Amino acid sequence: MTVDELREKVENALEEIRPFLKNDGGDISLVSIENGKEVKVRLEGNCVGCSVNQMTLKSGVEMTIKKYAPQIEKVINID
Repeated sequence: MTVDELREKVENALEEIRPFLKNDGGDISLVSIENGKEVKVRLEGNCVGCSVNQMTLKSGVEMTIKKYAPQIEKVINID
């Protein structure tokens, strides 16, 4: 899979998650993909100060990204 294909898959995963985050006044953006294994994202809006944002990141975001791109090993939030 090319870098562009991987980026597209990750963006598609974020599009699936985005409506749920926007429902709570938040959003998410892709910052980078490192070595084809690590995705860096930025939680935005109400997600920034939310007490459950790490659970959202692991349970929602990481699982969905891995569904689209199984080679991804880790998703990290960049403040």
